Amino acid sequence: MGLALVLPLAAYTLAASAQPSAKNKGAASAAPAASSAPTVAPPTASAPAAPTAVTVDMSAKPADSAMNGATYAVKLRDLEQRVDELKDQIRRSHTRLALLSDTIIGGGTAGSRASVDFKNEMSSAFLLTRALFVLDGQIQYNRTDDSGALADQKDIPIYTGSVPPGDHTIQVGLTFQGNGYGVFSYLRGYKFEVKSSHSFTAIEGKSLTVSATAYEKGGVTTALEQRPTIDWHEKIEPLTLGASGAASAGAAPAPPTGAGGGSK
Repeated sequence: MGLALVLPLAAYTLAASAQPSAKNKGAASAAPAASSAPTVAPPTASAPAAPTAVTVDMSAKPADSAMNGATYAVKLRDLEQRVDELKDQIRRSHTRLALLSDTIIGGGTAGSRASVDFKNEMSSAFLLTRALFVLDGQIQYNRTDDSGALADQKDIPIYTGSVPPGDHTIQVGLTFQGNGYGVFSYLRGYKFEVKSSHSFTAIEGKSLTVSATAYEKGGVTTALEQRPTIDWHEKIEPLTLGASGAASAGAAPAPPTGAGGGSK
């Protein structure tokens, strides 16, 4: 019986001595696992800023590259306007070339002159009440008259004199009062404003005459407000010495014959 008590007591003692070693073994195994975990450093102030957000509208549709009839007409009109501008530049370039050639050949002493005149070919249904002519920004003619005296002048000289060789511009402003009697008395309530401008090139050694003519375009079916218009004409002629005054500015006249044999 004593042996039976000794065996359970020995088994209990062995079990109790084994438990602390198991705990120590678990702690030892857990320590390396904890030490092998990576270390994360806290963020510092020098961390890069977040990228800027970009918004993309997915509902937007790409521009339609197809050209409709209206767009084609606009582009064609713009192209025609550019072609006209290029033609005008070419014309002016040719004029300047001719001006330079005449200046070199003539020695640049002849000068240039210009004359501007106005012709009124409007019918009695349009009474001229005001006429304004501006040459290179300077007013050359400005008259207002409601009595009919201005309308009776069919030819009006505007400017005549010397001008520097090169490009010049004339601006015109005309005012017409409707004039009618009887069944056409309603024309008196109409007033027509006509404005136009014209550019010309004065050439060295040439005399240029510029004429502005007011006339009625169209016919009986043309609306009244579309009838008054201005047409421009140019005429170039050689410049004479008397007109340019070059004779007085030239060399002194030659001495009379025999002037070299004076008194002895």
